[in-house]
Amino acid sequence: MENPQHYNKRKRDESPPVPSSASHDAGGGVDLSLLEAVERSAQNGGVEVLDLRTLKKLVLAFERRLRDNLEARMKYPDQPDKFADSEVELHEEIERLKVLAGAPELYPELVALNTVPSLVDLLGHDNADIAVDVVSLLMDLTDEDVVGDDDDNEEAVRSLVDTLLENNALELLVQNLARLSEADPDEATAIYNTLSTIENLIEVKPAVAELVCERTKLLRWLIGRIKVREFDANKQYASEILAILLQNSPINQKRLGQMNGVDAVLQAVALYKSRDPKSEDEEEMLENLFDCLCCLLMPMENKERFLKSEGVELMIIIMKQKKSAYGSSIRALDFAMTKYPPACERFVDVLGLKTAFAAFMGKASSILLFAHCIRISCTSLSRSQLYLLAKALRNGFTQNYFLIDYVYSSKQEKEERELPGGVRGAPYFTHCIVICHTRMRERIELLLKQNKLTKKDVRCILQTRGDISSAHSMREGDDGSGSSRESDIGSPVSSFSSPFSSFSLG
Repeated sequence: MENPQHYNKRKRDESPPVPSSASHDAGGGVDLSLLEAVERSAQNGGVEVLDLRTLKKLVLAFERRLRDNLEARMKYPDQPDKFADSEVELHEEIERLKVLAGAPELYPELVALNTVPSLVDLLGHDNADIAVDVVSLLMDLTDEDVVGDDDDNEEAVRSLVDTLLENNALELLVQNLARLSEADPDEATAIYNTLSTIENLIEVKPAVAELVCERTKLLRWLIGRIKVREFDANKQYASEILAILLQNSPINQKRLGQMNGVDAVLQAVALYKSRDPKSEDEEEMLENLFDCLCCLLMPMENKERFLKSEGVELMIIIMKQKKSAYGSSIRALDFAMTKYPPACERFVDVLGLKTAFAAFMGKASSILLFAHCIRISCTSLSRSQLYLLAKALRNGFTQNYFLIDYVYSSKQEKEERELPGGVRGAPYFTHCIVICHTRMRERIELLLKQNKLTKKDVRCILQTRGDISSAHSMREGDDGSGSSRESDIGSPVSSFSSPFSSFSLG
């Protein structure tokens, strides 16, 4: 089973559009506040060289404004007008610190000056606008573009990230999400920037993916966010962050499963069972949701939750509707059925094979599901295996022509054709070719001959996959009583025997 796709870091100019009043320009993703800080610096006597001396001046000015604000708030706690000016000045100093993103080599000095604890503490400032300013600053300081290809810069950014983690930045970032309202465009942007900051931290230090789920309630927040019906940039980003957290992390996969996460993702996906996304961004979000679902379906206990939440039935409904989520639903079923016979049995019981065969001739992803059903059935579900054979024998072996054509194409191409999700194709179809039925085998042998193929071609594919060695174990597991079960399913199956017993690949 292939892992869900690996996520590349989102570039700044690839950010989904945000409200026009937000701090990011919707057209190009430029941080306007950073430009304003540079502009103010120019107005005050030109842009200073970013060196240690400049850093100390910036930090000293910031610490002074922070102290003034704290003193004013303590002195006049019930008179906002008395400390309003100090907060405007504090805001300006935080904005000025953004120029440090252009000099990551100074980060170790920033850490040494003990400025990071002061910044992190401001995430809990009574004025949400100040917290929003700090989030934006942290996003800029940890952005992927800051690191670049310079190893020294990477080490400098890592030192900053380590210090942020030591000062509970993760906890405060996530806690801050709870008090931000997306009804306010600036706060909606702050939510997006918070997610971006968390992604930056994961990019610099992958262990943060599990750390943030262990130490905060981010998973619960993300679950709630993806369940919102209306689509927007933050819902899309929430789905992406969730997929990143689940990717390659069995701990997070199990943790989210225990939070009823499987059902939550199914609910989010169900919104698209009979309609297509309205934009490319919404389509990307839907793919993110299915990536989350596939990740969740890797632990065995989550496969059981998927079954109890009627996930198999939902995926079949999506397949029947043939909307844009069609291929993704098949991929999810593939994950759900791998090494989990109850899901295979449910798929057959709810007539999933009828849906798969209906589209078998036209969709490569449907072929994958069909072949996967055979592979699972051959080793675990004899009743389902017979049903699969019965389906394949109908309509004059029509499906077999397509299988032979696929094997022929695989032989002709230098590299074996790939199916969605990176799954290699032809090895699955050899299972169909060696499937244990006399009439089918005779027809396939004829088709092989007509296409100038031999059983040696099939054998090569099986040997590449390592399935020849499993022939004996499969033969031993067969009870030879397949023909006696024909009446159970009302199919024209006869002469059921071991997959390799009479189909010599020599």
